Amino acid sequence: MQSTQKYIRTSARKLRLVAAAVRHLTPKDALAHLKFTPKAASLPLAKTIKAAVGNAKENFGLPIEKLAFKTIDIGEGATFKRFRAVSRGMAHHIMKRTAQIKVELKEAHGTKS
Repeated sequence: MQSTQKYIRTSARKLRLVAAAVRHLTPKDALAHLKFTPKAASLPLAKTIKAAVGNAKENFGLPIEKLAFKTIDIGEGATFKRFRAVSRGMAHHIMKRTAQIKVELKEAHGTKS
């Protein structure tokens, strides 16, 4: 029960901040928390969690209440290298970073995990 999203146009560092805030919650609580998180990185993370929950429902028949996070991995993606022309015929590098999200769910047994 997992979901992966690749080439997200935000840095992995920014996504890790948001992921750390919801890692200890249940997926249902995490989606509610991300809905009101004022960070742009919360949208792709919420989409990935919704996809993982949908996979668990469709493939294993598990309701969202019986799920818990196994892992939320945020990895570095490819970096798009661009440049900006500046004075005196020079150029400055611009690194457009991307990230990858992998969410794995497990079936929660007994109490909240």
